[in-house]
Amino acid sequence: MTPTITTRLCNIALKPGISASTNLITIRRILRNIGQQLDEIHAERRALRRRAAKLKAHLPLTQRAIAELEHQAKDYRESARAGARQVMAEFGTSLMFDREGFADSLGFERMCELLNVNPVHRHQAHDDGDGDGDASLRGVAYLSRLEDSSTGYGDDWGSGGPLYRACHAAMIRFIKECPDGQLPDLFAPEPLRLGPALRLVR
Repeated sequence: MTPTITTRLCNIALKPGISASTNLITIRRILRNIGQQLDEIHAERRALRRRAAKLKAHLPLTQRAIAELEHQAKDYRESARAGARQVMAEFGTSLMFDREGFADSLGFERMCELLNVNPVHRHQAHDDGDGDGDASLRGVAYLSRLEDSSTGYGDDWGSGGPLYRACHAAMIRFIKECPDGQLPDLFAPEPLRLGPALRLVR
């Protein structure tokens, strides 16, 4: 997608009096475009790194070529990548707090329709196993990862629908920018209580 289309979508989202449905659809499309741009950059960087890896079989003759390819991979479209990640994180922060009030104005069922949540998966947002389900926008799109639920994104770190990826970018930014001492110790015996205690079953 060209930046022009993304700009046009942003103009639609900023129109006064836009319905919540149109706004959410437009935001999803914007985030999908940005995600595709990031995926393209990532794929090009991986291709450069693969070329460098193939040249390692011919060391030391290829040392300079390897260094150049690795440098290209690191710097390839970095300004576009950084800008896209920043925009994703900004959208993600807004979605995590549902600043537009999508959940209230749309209702759960309509929100699930717009997020392409399969009807058989919708109960997961209400019941996460311990009775503490979260039917909010954050709960459906990020915590339960139900957006585009029939697509099968898998369990890869950060993979998911457009809103999930935006919320994930916001969380990554929050963790990186959180002042020292504010995050719990992730290596403590019980750093976070996210659910029932797990144990190995033999």
